[in-house]
Amino acid sequence: MIQEAILAQPVIEAERFTLRPLRRSDAGLMSLYTADKRLAEGTRTIPHPLPPGATEAYIARSLTEKRPEDVWVMDGSAHGLAEVLGVVSLSHMERAQSEIKYWVAPAFWNTGLASEAVAAMVAANPHKARTLFAEVFQDNTGSARVLTNCGFDYLGDAEAFSVARNTMVPTWTYVKKIA
Repeated sequence: MIQEAILAQPVIEAERFTLRPLRRSDAGLMSLYTADKRLAEGTRTIPHPLPPGATEAYIARSLTEKRPEDVWVMDGSAHGLAEVLGVVSLSHMERAQSEIKYWVAPAFWNTGLASEAVAAMVAANPHKARTLFAEVFQDNTGSARVLTNCGFDYLGDAEAFSVARNTMVPTWTYVKKIA
């Protein structure tokens, strides 16, 4: 992995929420949401059951200067929604490439929030990436729709390990070139 200088994360405005850097105070809602088996099984790294302190450790890692990814919370509090609706992250890759990952709390599934978050992140392009990659499990067609709605193109099939499922799971990989 290429380690680049870590810059302060910008606040990114979307229509129904603000994408802002994580805060330690986000741990309660994040723990509540990520403890849901359905959400955990849709990700590579969230365990189920969620161990005590896992969310706090994730937030602590995300706040360090040498963090592996930049993480934003979808904060809807200024728009009458929950303070934490979900999370979007970007991981630096090599050659001006980044990988985008996201999850939305199950209570807000099928509301367009994920598409809005990914579109806002692509438009802001805080890593100044020329190419964005994303990967979804093949049984998560909703997340695949989010990517295609945001202009990502299907690249190919692969598989990735899911901690919550404790097995390899077939994936679809997507790419978006940014001019």
